[in-house]
Amino acid sequence: MIERQKIQNIDWILIGLIIINSLIGVVVIYSSSHYLAGHFFLRQLIWMIISLGVLFILLTVDYRFLVDLSPYIYILFLLLLGGNLIFGELTAGTKSWIRLPFFQIQLSEFMKLLVILMMARLFYKSRNVFINFRKGMAAILIAAVPFCLVALQPDPGTALSYLIILLGAFILAGMNKKMIIFLLVASVCFGLLAWNFCLKDYQKDRLTAFVFPGNDPLGSGYQIIQSKIAIGSGGFLGKGFKKGTQSQLRFLPARHTDFIFAVIGEEFGFLGILFTLMSYVLLITRILKSIKETIDRAGAYIIFLVAVLISVQFFINVFMTVGLLPLTGIPLPFLSYGGSSLLANTMAVALVLNVKMRRFVNV
Repeated sequence: MIERQKIQNIDWILIGLIIINSLIGVVVIYSSSHYLAGHFFLRQLIWMIISLGVLFILLTVDYRFLVDLSPYIYILFLLLLGGNLIFGELTAGTKSWIRLPFFQIQLSEFMKLLVILMMARLFYKSRNVFINFRKGMAAILIAAVPFCLVALQPDPGTALSYLIILLGAFILAGMNKKMIIFLLVASVCFGLLAWNFCLKDYQKDRLTAFVFPGNDPLGSGYQIIQSKIAIGSGGFLGKGFKKGTQSQLRFLPARHTDFIFAVIGEEFGFLGILFTLMSYVLLITRILKSIKETIDRAGAYIIFLVAVLISVQFFINVFMTVGLLPLTGIPLPFLSYGGSSLLANTMAVALVLNVKMRRFVNV
């Protein structure tokens, strides 16, 4: 049970923002998939309720205990990811899912939380102005192993999330010129190796379609073109709930998952997009403000990395939808359909709430 003093320290506004964003997702998922078999909106609503239940369960466990326990769970998840890569079944062309009796779950989503906890554990005792080489290499290894396992599934979008967390950890830890140069050179070399030896043809097509979508309007450029049409046709007020032609007539692919932002733009127009952006700005701002209320270094890392992860995923998805970034398969946090994604993002915010509610305990 949670002590009464800790309950008083729970940020109910932050929980309310999670609920608002998740409910927006349920509404738009219903609009974009109500004519499909599967009741996607109902599944998302159930996952939303489960996620909120898990959130309150996580609040009963001190985040410092989770930080100390993280190496053991991290290794366990690496073994599960490796085992799934070998023995897992292909679902939609990837081995990202583990099938359970009543549902399937994506372990790579929850690995994001473990990478965040591992980074907090690695750096929270550091008192150096800049990150040293040994810890820098340890941090790269922590992110690189799950990155490789998930990229081989293949799921490059989720794999990219681990690099986002790594970069956030380096920014907070502080980097000197040597480390910055090393990362830049390593990034260029990694990009060249990935392009020549790792990326498949369809993944390369996605990258080239980002620059020249008109070169293959019925193939690799189709999704971006249809997404732009959907957003542009929404105008200021939108076409109305369940009245979007691109989404309702199924011209827009992945309407309730990767391209849900395009559905918002088409059906609710500029005002809908503005409301969605503002809800995310309030959520991220609220998370970042929590850093000021903790003097625990591990807690500061957790809060900052959660804010970086959610905000970068949000902007990558939005920029991808409007054609400013290549297609990566990164869902819109809290809005896109997907139980594992919703649960993992809710658990990430639960870690922030956990740190914040214990700010007077861990002094």
